[in-house]
Amino acid sequence: MLHGAGLGLRRSLLGPLQDWRAAREPDADDTGAIDFFEVAPENWINVGGRLGKTLRSFTERHAFVCHGLSLSLGGPAPLDETLLHKIRRLLDEHGVAIYSEHLSYCSDDGHLYDLLPIPYTQAAVAYVAKRIRRAQDILGRRIAIENVSCYATPGRELSEADFTRAVLEAADCELLLDVNNVYVNSVNHGYDAKAFIAAMPPERVAYLHIAGHYDEAPGLIVDSHAAPVIDPVWNLLDHTYAHCGVKPTLLERDFHIPPLAELLAELDHIRAIQQPRLGQTHEHRRRA
Repeated sequence: MLHGAGLGLRRSLLGPLQDWRAAREPDADDTGAIDFFEVAPENWINVGGRLGKTLRSFTERHAFVCHGLSLSLGGPAPLDETLLHKIRRLLDEHGVAIYSEHLSYCSDDGHLYDLLPIPYTQAAVAYVAKRIRRAQDILGRRIAIENVSCYATPGRELSEADFTRAVLEAADCELLLDVNNVYVNSVNHGYDAKAFIAAMPPERVAYLHIAGHYDEAPGLIVDSHAAPVIDPVWNLLDHTYAHCGVKPTLLERDFHIPPLAELLAELDHIRAIQQPRLGQTHEHRRRA
């Protein structure tokens, strides 16, 4: 079962993480811990040899989630069922229970190398929900869909919050709630980030993402995953815990990756925010 603070497993981190794991084995202290890892399945399908054995050495000893990059749930091309079958084999082989994907599209007769927003319309709700249900049937699991950062909302009939909630209900799937993406979109599109969080159904939240971003210009933020998390996003994470309870939280860092010690310090920051909320939850349950 997932809990605590997790880290995206990038290949450049494999060496430092192996050293970290070897040094930690006799230590039961939570400080500097990594409670779970996340990988993109597309990067590990059919990978064998030394890298495959290294991945196995991690999945045998740590909790994992898989976060897809290229299923293109909102795309016009037919759903890639071959990819879904490959992903299911990877999930089954490594005992990974949770698979997430972006509520977006990234292909149109070929991959576009970007995550593009699905139009916030009722027709799009029905279209993408049908594809999610089909994907869930093939995977044998519910998908956690992620709210994405976006820079334009063409053809909008619904708010982003209403669209996301409608897809969750129509597809009967779970939510990967990306707190940084909420913050980025709230600045870029001028909405209340806390109101968006409040609109999300807590019972569907499987886990959370948090990350850093880049200030491109006044009122324009780029979701870069290339910088430390800033204080307003930490504050929004605490607000999210107040709304939906303490959920497993994954730190994303894809570019300008710092020394592992800096990433571990951010994971400790996540747990420092979680801990008081966990105490409140336990006290509420005790009184009940």
